[in-house]
Amino acid sequence: MAGVNARAQVIEATTAAGEKVRLLPDGRWEYADGAKAALQRGERAAEAKRQDEARQAELRRERGAQGGGLLGLGRTIYEGDRDYNRGSLNPKLR
Repeated sequence: MAGVNARAQVIEATTAAGEKVRLLPDGRWEYADGAKAALQRGERAAEAKRQDEARQAELRRERGAQGGGLLGLGRTIYEGDRDYNRGSLNPKLR
């Protein structure tokens, strides 16, 4: 049980460049200086938003690829799909 409590604590550390940082229990780190930490949190939030938007675009693309043919049969293969440039399945043509 002592190991669990030790992991849940924030650890204060200093980088090789002399910056004071906090090592967080979830494996992330942030600056101990409030202004630098706020800037870092903003950058982290912007990156998370960008990743979420990319994930949502991928989901929309995947949903749109299903049943795109005649009467909803078949599918549309977009660039980047693993089947996009696979070539012929005929072994004589490979």
